[in-house]
Amino acid sequence: MINSKLDDVNEITGAQIRAARALIRWSAKELAKAAGIGVATVSRAEVEDGTTSLTGANLAAIRLALEAAGIEFIPENGGGVGVRFKKQ
Repeated sequence: MINSKLDDVNEITGAQIRAARALIRWSAKELAKAAGIGVATVSRAEVEDGTTSLTGANLAAIRLALEAAGIEFIPENGGGVGVRFKKQ
């Protein structure tokens, strides 16, 4: 059976996606276009504060689009997950 979710180490939350999009001032439509997915998929990902129900492929597309736009995802490290701009 193929695992449709990303490995936990690569997992990002809906709250991180919302925060990342806010940092770069993208609309859901802009993120969807950059990720090559539908706006409804972005909205579905952002509804949850925790892990999303998206497939691994859709979650990876969102993550890659946001990282290409300059976002760095911060994993759980005792202080909670988060996002920030990558160092230039």
